[in-house]
Amino acid sequence: MTYIKPAFRHPDAQKNSIGFYRKDYEGALSTLCAGCGHDSISSAIIQACFELAIEPHKIAKLSGIGCSSKTPAYYLGQSHGFNTVHGRMPSVATGAYLANRDLKYIGVSGDGDSASIGMGQFVHAIRRNLNVVYIIMNNGCYGLTKGQDSATADAGSMSRKGAPNPFEAIDMPSLALELGATFVGRSFSGDKAQLIPMIKAALSHPGFALLDVISPCVTFNNNKGSTKSYDYTREHIEATGTIDFVPIEQEITVDYKEGSSKEIALHDGSIIELSKLANGFDPTDKLSSILKMHEARTKGQILTGLMYIDPDTKGLHDLLQTSDTPLNTMGADVLNPGQAALAKINSEFR
Repeated sequence: MTYIKPAFRHPDAQKNSIGFYRKDYEGALSTLCAGCGHDSISSAIIQACFELAIEPHKIAKLSGIGCSSKTPAYYLGQSHGFNTVHGRMPSVATGAYLANRDLKYIGVSGDGDSASIGMGQFVHAIRRNLNVVYIIMNNGCYGLTKGQDSATADAGSMSRKGAPNPFEAIDMPSLALELGATFVGRSFSGDKAQLIPMIKAALSHPGFALLDVISPCVTFNNNKGSTKSYDYTREHIEATGTIDFVPIEQEITVDYKEGSSKEIALHDGSIIELSKLANGFDPTDKLSSILKMHEARTKGQILTGLMYIDPDTKGLHDLLQTSDTPLNTMGADVLNPGQAALAKINSEFR
């Protein structure tokens, strides 16, 4: 089938420290639109897992519904995977993690999947400090249903049909920080120099790690006046408005120094401004992080980088004081100790 990648591997391909090639972390060929930022995020996940030398079968990937939720098919083809229903990825991830604490969990969601129907699930995953890398592929629109504004679309942002969005945006990193998330970061799909290390850091964090990644929809949110885009700087071809045809665009990529800002021209000619946190910024100071994010929003900037991390956090298994042995490896004699054990437990509550 045409979406299956060939088995060919370059003879000079390098292995990581545990003997895997980068190709061992790949998946099927993408069926997303050419130029979609989601594919760049998938590539960054592949590279991060390869560099961290994680055994593919030690990773579980989960998603909900939407363009972003299709992407687990395109990376980590030898890993565990579960595509859930719309907005319900966090609850399935919670159950999987409680059953098997030995896996690393990557949950992929979209701005609709998390900021609308899945908001309640998103909130409680943070409250429980679920040990998951929670990646929001944020393009400000519902690409799978032809480009309606999502809850993360900025106020005044122009839709594909030319109508301005009248509602204020939900800023997911700010919300996560306010709710007590122990790792909060934002990046842009085209800035792999920043995104890959952030994914590696998130995978190493013992708790809920949010990565809000601005990822442009080149088909339905690529119009003049849209404030959601992808990254950086190349000349563009004006995209057609024809629904059944998507022109091939060059990926917009960028590289700029910490502590600086940069205006980026998108495919449609619109401009966004990115601001990268400086090296001297202290991501463990929560109040400073909140003020910095607020300052960026008032200037109309998209702040990227690691915004906050709690180095002393405890994950969900630590909070619940569960067994070090994964529950899915325990036998029935351990999981169901019998009536006598239940009677003893009940007596302690009388």
